[in-house]
Amino acid sequence: MKVLYICSELYPFLKTGGLADVSAGLPPALHALGCDVRLLLPAFPAFTENVQATRAVADLANAPAPWGKAPFLPAATVSLGTLPGVKCPAYLLDAPQLFSRPGNPYLGPDGKDWSDNAQRFAALGWAGACLGQGLDPQWVPDVIHCNDWHAGLTPAYVHAFRATGCPTPATVFTIHNLAYQGLFSHHEFSQWGLPDEYFGIHGLEFFGHASFMKSALQFSDRITTVSPTYAREILTEPHGFGLDGLLRERTHVVSGILNGVDYQIWNPGTDPLLLQKYDVNRLAGKTTAKQALQNSMGLQSRPDALIFGVVSRLTEQKGLHLLPQVLADVAAMGGQVALLGEGDAWLVETFIEAAARYPGQVGVRIGYDEAAAHNVLAGSDVVLVPSAFEPCGLTQLYGLRYGTLPLVRRVGGLADTVVDCTPENRAAGTATGFVFDALTASDLRSAMHRAFNLFKTPEWKVIQRRGMRLQFDWIAAARHYGALYESAHRSLSLTRVAPKGD
Repeated sequence: MKVLYICSELYPFLKTGGLADVSAGLPPALHALGCDVRLLLPAFPAFTENVQATRAVADLANAPAPWGKAPFLPAATVSLGTLPGVKCPAYLLDAPQLFSRPGNPYLGPDGKDWSDNAQRFAALGWAGACLGQGLDPQWVPDVIHCNDWHAGLTPAYVHAFRATGCPTPATVFTIHNLAYQGLFSHHEFSQWGLPDEYFGIHGLEFFGHASFMKSALQFSDRITTVSPTYAREILTEPHGFGLDGLLRERTHVVSGILNGVDYQIWNPGTDPLLLQKYDVNRLAGKTTAKQALQNSMGLQSRPDALIFGVVSRLTEQKGLHLLPQVLADVAAMGGQVALLGEGDAWLVETFIEAAARYPGQVGVRIGYDEAAAHNVLAGSDVVLVPSAFEPCGLTQLYGLRYGTLPLVRRVGGLADTVVDCTPENRAAGTATGFVFDALTASDLRSAMHRAFNLFKTPEWKVIQRRGMRLQFDWIAAARHYGALYESAHRSLSLTRVAPKGD
């Protein structure tokens, strides 16, 4: 099975969120199971500065569209190369006018979306579809796996090729976060090269705009999300962001596959970013990590303090607007908070003010740094993920491996991966963290109180070690994706050979 995996981020070269970790973890796991996987990436500087052993594949401007018009593109070529430490070869879409820019791949220096994002990521979708048509005659994929809205036009282009009678690969689209939809003015649609009928209620039109996300949901052969619970949630109005009706129509092709963790990176026993390693049988190093975190965050050096760690985007989606409302309780009970993140300006300012109000008990570091993230997870006792919605969440999975009990809201992948420390679950030997339901400060406060009470008991280390032994590896996820690829490819093949009228 030849799989073209399209994404816009890849750890460790370019990361703005969990998509980069997924892109680094799933393709090599698929490769290990025998899939012939190749990546397709925009030629951002982070990739072009590291790519090795490239060969030119094609000039994308010469790729024909059988329906009569191709996307409007500046000079764009596709090359094939390798990236250090990445087992799968990578196609790079090299269009300097679109991608040769410093900093964030989606936002300009002013913090706003690049004004030509529609054109930039339409080009990515077109490149993926053209590779599916033999743009590289040496390698033609059986399946194209698209990730998030950035690759959302790929299934529409593939469908347009298919509608003209061209043999095409099967398409699989993974929703990492339905809230980010790639919405653009309907005036831009004409530059994307799709047939006119693709803009409409059964196409890309979404309340007068053109939606990359809707394109993918409308035209993909299979749709996945990154946890089983989120796959059910997005079929409902509160979590569907206006697309739940379409998803309910296509529920027969929607499934949830839980993300995995790359334990070569997220492993306290081998983590090069920690001052002292530790594992489930040697927890002394976690005490060292705690002291180091207190020192680096300006917290009081107290081994008996319960530290709540936060590594997150500072947004209401992550439920972090609740945290300022409970800080007084945390301080009163002798707890501490170590927060690493960046995001909404008002939340940033609120947490900076909280650090000044509770010196020695609230430590804040604005920004994101990979080493700091590892050290917050290692040094904290509890990792807070109180999200309003959470497709999968990786932070709680990292916390489990690092012996840092997750405190989460019962949504999405958080509900699928953390077992609440209720008396019944503790007695059954299944508890791994703390779970609350309502998106309120009172429910969060109650869960934090339960953590304080358990922290005083010997049972804490029992639950800590249980979480550290859990396995959420990418091989398990890759097996599910492999079966999905086979199903999509087989269904497409049967459709091609079915007699007319069947």
